[in-house]
Amino acid sequence: MSDASVPFGAALGKVAVLMGGRSAEREVSLMSGQGVLKALVDSGVDAHAFDPAQRDLMALRQEGFERCFIALHGRFGEDGTVQGALELMGIPYTGSGVMASSMAMDKVMTKRVWLAEGLPTPRYVLVQPAQIDTLCVDDLIRQLGLPMIVKPACEGSSIGVSKVSHAAELPAALRAAAACDSDVLCEACIVGDEVTCPVLGSGAQAHALPMIRIVAPDGNYDYQNKYFTDDTQYLVPCGLPEAEIRAINDLVIQAYRVLGCRGWGRIDVMIDGTTRQPYLLEINTSPGMTGHSLVPMSARAAGISYESLCCQLLADASLDYQGGAR
Repeated sequence: MSDASVPFGAALGKVAVLMGGRSAEREVSLMSGQGVLKALVDSGVDAHAFDPAQRDLMALRQEGFERCFIALHGRFGEDGTVQGALELMGIPYTGSGVMASSMAMDKVMTKRVWLAEGLPTPRYVLVQPAQIDTLCVDDLIRQLGLPMIVKPACEGSSIGVSKVSHAAELPAALRAAAACDSDVLCEACIVGDEVTCPVLGSGAQAHALPMIRIVAPDGNYDYQNKYFTDDTQYLVPCGLPEAEIRAINDLVIQAYRVLGCRGWGRIDVMIDGTTRQPYLLEINTSPGMTGHSLVPMSARAAGISYESLCCQLLADASLDYQGGAR
């Protein structure tokens, strides 16, 4: 890309936009991927849709693809598996590498790393499906209190997530989460402001985009309210005090770096309404790029168009092991 005479799109070569896949987030991934594909094509990039659920990944190498924009969400796309395959083929890809993707996909592992680094995250209990029928509900409530958040450990887009306000609701919430994953994360519910913090870049160059405050109907930011209604308010600028914004941005960048993330990501944070203590919830290393998605919204507030964002992410595509196997 050093030759200024070569058009930007041509310099990126033949690009696959990976979308769809086999996770529970397939529908959202297809929406993200189609948006990214159009943005890249409109920017002069030789970009093509590629659904790993319908085609063998080895076709990427056989057909001469030179970069991949990963618009997959969830398992087999955001969890290090596709990243590992691309490493073996020597095809640079957007977003975090194998280890960071794998850790970030697992909410429990993410919490363990953050806690080991002294970063704040809500108290939690890990429950396995075999424990659900014998679990003492009262013990769990004593540890975490009510309300409580119950979610699959390795899903995204709020799939299988429940907010439990009464003890009688807990068994059904545990079963709903267990239907999505082998591990269930029960987490103390932080009552207060919900914000999300997009991050671009890697290492010392990682920086936060404008923070978004999320105001969902009845505080319920679920799958439906994320993608298919216009009832949720997204406030950017977020309206929080500047000192609080700076402190949360510093926390988010630290959380991103300790996991070894690169390229881009988005970290969700809850702020205790009484103490104003921020708590890290989870990180997305392949965030949504739909019409309702938050990274493009934050980027617009920073003066970065959807098309420019897609091109910037693609230009930053890389490998963990730059030697590759091509």
